[in-house]
Amino acid sequence: MPTDRQQRSEATAEVETIYRELAARPVERACELRTECCQFQLTGRVPHLTMGEAIVAAKGLRASGRKELPEREDGACPMLDGKGRCLIYAARPFGCRTHFCKAAGGPMERRSVVDLIHRLDTLDARLGGDGARLIGDAIEAALERFY
Repeated sequence: MPTDRQQRSEATAEVETIYRELAARPVERACELRTECCQFQLTGRVPHLTMGEAIVAAKGLRASGRKELPEREDGACPMLDGKGRCLIYAARPFGCRTHFCKAAGGPMERRSVVDLIHRLDTLDARLGGDGARLIGDAIEAALERFY
């Protein structure tokens, strides 16, 4: 049985591979880091992360020098810093990479990424996850278990 550390390492590698494959797809994206899509109270949309994605996001959070999620009372993404910048942009979740932001090119069609979604779901099951969870809940669970 692999240790949590081994699972974390393998999950990180697999999710990063999925993110690279997503970036290589011929879909026009032009994220300008405007973070309007990160204002969940305005958009009404909150990303849901599988356990593998949460591990990568938690790693990004730890790399920013933080050990726990920042408190947010304004309804914005907990990954935004005090200046409104994403703390984990390079490690941002799949949903943030394929989001609905018009400025970035609008949503990616599900059929163009469904194979990657299935791989994330399969990894989630292998890690003992219970399906995609709200970003804050998912990252907290990954921090507790793997960090």
